[in-house]
Amino acid sequence: MLNNIMLGQYFPGDSVLHRLDARVKLVLLLLMLIEVFVFTSGPAYGFITVVTGLLIFLSGVPVRLVLRSLKPLWWIVIFTFVIHLFSHPGQELARVWHFAITQEGVVQGTLISLRLLLLILLSTLLTFTTSPLQLTDALESLLAPGKCVGMPAHELAMMMTIALRFIPTLISETDKIMKAQQSRGADFTTGNILKRLKNMVPILVPLFLSAFRRADELALAMEARCYRGGQGRTRMKELRIRRVDYWAMAAFVVFSMVMGVSLYI
Repeated sequence: MLNNIMLGQYFPGDSVLHRLDARVKLVLLLLMLIEVFVFTSGPAYGFITVVTGLLIFLSGVPVRLVLRSLKPLWWIVIFTFVIHLFSHPGQELARVWHFAITQEGVVQGTLISLRLLLLILLSTLLTFTTSPLQLTDALESLLAPGKCVGMPAHELAMMMTIALRFIPTLISETDKIMKAQQSRGADFTTGNILKRLKNMVPILVPLFLSAFRRADELALAMEARCYRGGQGRTRMKELRIRRVDYWAMAAFVVFSMVMGVSLYI
């Protein structure tokens, strides 16, 4: 399951989404996620689903790779659906023991589950089509106004990007440690919750030691390259808004107008 976590991984390519400015992608993603929560009707979610499928196609990322990012979170989606299925009052369709399945519960559970899937897919598409360096520059640029009040924009952007970048590395390290412990007879699948938590100690200790070692090596590597923070730092590739970004913003305006019309359907 750990190998299926795609968050933080970058898929190189030259698609339309890859060529978009990282700042534009971050802002448009944030606005789309807000609209996912604001517009909660069936037609609106159907339209967002179609747009998400179109974005996956335009990204050039293999569909199986995108869908693979959903695999570790399927149990959360199913649990959410079941909770709404049995807890939402309305017209009863069936009864399981003392719990009633209602028509409104089916609709609400489907919409909430679809919302979770859309949030995961859209967020994963950002990391698939944007390199860690572009994310750092974009975050720093967007946080730049905070420098007026003493906000360390460059340092915050660097920390967030490094944390995002190291997610796949730590997942791979965890998988290796678990396999090593299982080869020595460790069991992580049987027993009660307390026993399972106790069995996690042989994983957590070497994982933390590895994380601290990697952090120390990264700090030494940055110092060896004369990294001294964002003061006076320049970029080899400056961020520029191009024609394709304006087209993307225009498309988002049309998307938002259609979402607004869906309120009256």
